[in-house]
Amino acid sequence: MKALDTLDELDRKIIVALQHDGRASWTAIADMVGSSTATVARRGQQLVADGIVRIAVVPALGSSGQVDSFLVRLNCRPGTQLDVAAALVAHADVRFLTLVTGQYDIIAELVVSGGAAHYPTLIQSLQSIAGIRRWRSDIIMHVYKVRHDWSRQLFAETMRLPDALEVEKTSLVDPEWCEPAHFDDADRRLLAELRADGRASFQTVGDRMGMNESSVRRRFDRLRSKGCVDILTLVPAAALGMGAETLLLVRVAPDRLQAVAQALSEYPAVRYLAAILDDNSLFCEVITPSVAELNEFISRTLALLDGVEGWTGAMELLYLKRGFVETPWWRTQVGYPAKPDAVDA
Repeated sequence: MKALDTLDELDRKIIVALQHDGRASWTAIADMVGSSTATVARRGQQLVADGIVRIAVVPALGSSGQVDSFLVRLNCRPGTQLDVAAALVAHADVRFLTLVTGQYDIIAELVVSGGAAHYPTLIQSLQSIAGIRRWRSDIIMHVYKVRHDWSRQLFAETMRLPDALEVEKTSLVDPEWCEPAHFDDADRRLLAELRADGRASFQTVGDRMGMNESSVRRRFDRLRSKGCVDILTLVPAAALGMGAETLLLVRVAPDRLQAVAQALSEYPAVRYLAAILDDNSLFCEVITPSVAELNEFISRTLALLDGVEGWTGAMELLYLKRGFVETPWWRTQVGYPAKPDAVDA
């Protein structure tokens, strides 16, 4: 992978624009960043080729029926963390996974199809992975802020949009669930193609599927308008000039949970925010340029919010999966063997 310290301001603006909309045309991105289409296309394609950026389109949560999500925290035998993480990454039910500092070795999100009642069956196979010593899990009750909300804030800030052009404020509420009835077999084939290459043209996808370009475009536009697809742009935080990714478990007075969630969601440093069942806590992912600015956020923002009673934290050392998609760089970053072709089926 290309050295991240060689990226310049234009590279980072292109990355932020792709975070905002990973399928935007190079012409549209050129307009956003104030450069020529030829330059932006060349730079953007190189970022993808170098493995700095991966774009994937995946079905939205709920597209296969009812699901519940669990926050999972693991301890491993010394020296087995990467092997355990690689085994978990291979499971389609793992949505997010990262190696961390602190009292745990791995933190992940596990999405259980059919709802919480099916969780015991699923964990029988997962907990048998060699190297796991302790498994702690908690249900995620409500999500207040997601990656897309954060990317809109980052986009507005990076592009220095005037007030009249600022993107909408954080949603705080997930869009209406996409239902399985919105999909047919051709839709699922279409998304399988775009999972592998989220910027593939509709003509390319149509040729592979034996369909014309306009039919593929109409199908994708219909799914997107119904909130049935997520467009992911995976990128190392350092490529955005961010040096510290941190997970916080914030304890909150029960009667202040909503107010604290509302306040935290407004901060651009907060990428993800959810309520979990245990200990009236909020699970919060924070991304900052440096540890010094993380300390500033904790001491001057988090600590001063009315209702916050305390927190525990873990710094993300290496994230391996986000939005059900494996990151393209983690194996080379730590010298781990490449996965078999069918590992993330």
